[in-house]
Amino acid sequence: MGLATAAVALAVVAALGGCSSGGSKEGAASPAPNASTGTGSGPATSGAPSGTSTDAPGTPSPGQSAGQSTGPGTGTTAPAPQPAPSTSAPAPAPSASAPEAGETLLAVTRSGGITGKTSTLIIKGDGSFLRLNAKAETVDRDKLSAAALTKLRTALRKADFPRLPRISMPKDPVSDAFTYAFRHGGYEVAAAQTTLPRPLEGVLSTLPPFEPR
Repeated sequence: MGLATAAVALAVVAALGGCSSGGSKEGAASPAPNASTGTGSGPATSGAPSGTSTDAPGTPSPGQSAGQSTGPGTGTTAPAPQPAPSTSAPAPAPSASAPEAGETLLAVTRSGGITGKTSTLIIKGDGSFLRLNAKAETVDRDKLSAAALTKLRTALRKADFPRLPRISMPKDPVSDAFTYAFRHGGYEVAAAQTTLPRPLEGVLSTLPPFEPR
């Protein structure tokens, strides 16, 4: 039982666990380009009577600010319309809270042993869990008690998955030993029964049996 076995175990728990990691990336929205408005006025027509403007209707005359228009037959200018103030609330910041009741809290696949059997536990945030066989078929469903779920959450915090080695395997494989693959909080780790890190031993001690009784 070597690195290849651990890699297979990780692949199985990734396929069966269905854990969601964390956070999708949101691209920064590009600012909308500002529309530019021209403010130039045409020159007076040669030969026109003095004091008479020859600008085409609708063309801003000198001194008239951009965004103002002169109505036909009048000498008054209308102010440019102002955008209405936004009433939308700012988007809430992403939450880093614990998994919701229906989301996967932990997925563990155990393989090997005397019979070479593969079993998977998928535990949800509310303590409900599934037992799956090697074909990813649901064997049965059950739910942890509130006290058992609290113990599991405590063990997971103490395990500190970001600091655990991704693969812990012995130099000399032990026949008939189990291999475990864990998936929690977006992290995947695999270890042989004989080289299981102590924090993961604590996690295993809080799990329900892999096989139905």
